[in-house]
Amino acid sequence: MSGEAERAVLLSVDDDPSVSRAVARDLRRKYGEKFRIVRAGSGAEGIEALKELKLKGARVAVILADYRMPEMSGIEFLEQAMDIYPRARRALLTAYADTDAAIAAINVVDVDHYLLKPWDPPEEKLYPVVDAMITSYKAEPDSAGAETKVIGHRWSPPSFEVRDFLARNAIPYRWFQIDDPEAVRLLQAADLEQGVTLPVVVTPDGEALVAPSAGRLASAVGLSTTPATDLYDLVVVGGGPAGLGAAVYGASEGLRTLLVERYSTGGQAGQSSRIENYLGFPDGVSGGQLTDRARRQAVKFGTEILTTCDVTGLRADGPARTLTFGDGREVTAHTVIVATGVSYRELAAPGVQELTGRGVFYGSAMTEADACAGDDVYIVGGANSAGQAAVFFSRVAKSVTLVIRGDSLDRSMSYYLIEQLRAIENVTVRTETVVGEAHGEERLEALTLCNTDGRLERVDANHLFVFIGAQPRTDWLADTLDRDANGFIRTGTDLFVEGRRPGGWPLDRDPWPLESSVPGVFVAGDVRAESIKRVASAVGDGAMAVSLAHRFLGAS
Repeated sequence: MSGEAERAVLLSVDDDPSVSRAVARDLRRKYGEKFRIVRAGSGAEGIEALKELKLKGARVAVILADYRMPEMSGIEFLEQAMDIYPRARRALLTAYADTDAAIAAINVVDVDHYLLKPWDPPEEKLYPVVDAMITSYKAEPDSAGAETKVIGHRWSPPSFEVRDFLARNAIPYRWFQIDDPEAVRLLQAADLEQGVTLPVVVTPDGEALVAPSAGRLASAVGLSTTPATDLYDLVVVGGGPAGLGAAVYGASEGLRTLLVERYSTGGQAGQSSRIENYLGFPDGVSGGQLTDRARRQAVKFGTEILTTCDVTGLRADGPARTLTFGDGREVTAHTVIVATGVSYRELAAPGVQELTGRGVFYGSAMTEADACAGDDVYIVGGANSAGQAAVFFSRVAKSVTLVIRGDSLDRSMSYYLIEQLRAIENVTVRTETVVGEAHGEERLEALTLCNTDGRLERVDANHLFVFIGAQPRTDWLADTLDRDANGFIRTGTDLFVEGRRPGGWPLDRDPWPLESSVPGVFVAGDVRAESIKRVASAVGDGAMAVSLAHRFLGAS
């Protein structure tokens, strides 16, 4: 690759030629030796420039866009730019009268900064902002220049699992079906026959991985899978909203923090197509965007994040808390926060297990959105996650049918979502109904729906998304922590038996709120008994657990 292509890009977009030249001139003066300076005269021209840079394998570090542009505003441009270069840092150029627009951009498209025009002198008003964005970018650079490629079968569960893993970990990739000419060329270049076990993943450095495990894939695409040391102030188990919240607060307050996640950060919330009742986002935010921001924030403060690491055991060794991983490794912590969340229960109907990954999916599986275009989609579940998925898929599907066992959504779904669903013409809610059977050979083809009064109906279906139940991920704890009959972890006063502290409690004080039956081990989010199953409350749990961990460390 030439030196020109190796340098990351600073892109400015402005429809005023004089302003465009001035921005490029000032950027070139300070950054021209280390960065490529590219400018565009409109939002559409800027999008085309980004697409061309993407195809050529270039990296984009910073994007500056003027707010008032005809046909495509700066906010609209930056929103599209995020899809092409999600790691690029973004700033909006705006006049003083348009500061409200800048605030809206921060909420809608995660703008890092806004700059008031004019920015003279640039040494005081422009360069410090660009310097900050470049520093932030370098801490977690965009990987566009080294694209991951996946070759597989459309209706293959292993192929779906690889694509889902990459998507949920925000790893850009390009998908090729096995009969695609480019897939054939890639396999030939890797000296692999077309009969090779699929999927094949071609990593950014050109290595071809045949049906890789999640851990091997994670390492190959740059995710950390090995702890840097064996002793931490705080280990957070689970990377959903509660775990990420704990990691942000723990690391920002000076604790050496390790977050361990078995699959991908974000948890169930990370799969939500749109969360509209989270504080501070009046226009809503996707679970993926919220997760990405939280993960970047945690890393910025110094959190170490491990992916595809299964925690299989926890024990108290005097003042230390030791966690065991699936591969036998161990790490020791002064405090632990368990935030492993919950998983969707499997749908117990004939045919479902055999067709999982081949038309039947757990969670929203947003990688399947394009495949749902023009089809009939069925969703099982009546909670917010199911409602958000219904709204999302209604934009591309011919029809969306929510299947719920109860007689209404009122007891399980937020009012704002129910009202949204009522207003969408191609969404139907079938109450007092369950899925009795899934039919299909190579892929899902039909469902048998059972009304609670015994009536059966067979319907054509290529896509079934399941959002039922909340099964806590606590089997790995065995008898280490006290759990209720459903496996949720008891904390605080819930541990008391007939007004007395739990048996074996070693301290001369009562368990604190969010503290488990083992002192120094706290619980946050959905995995906690009697928790409120909402993103905001999970984040609050994470913050409160860190405060209690600090108190525990100070008392030790």
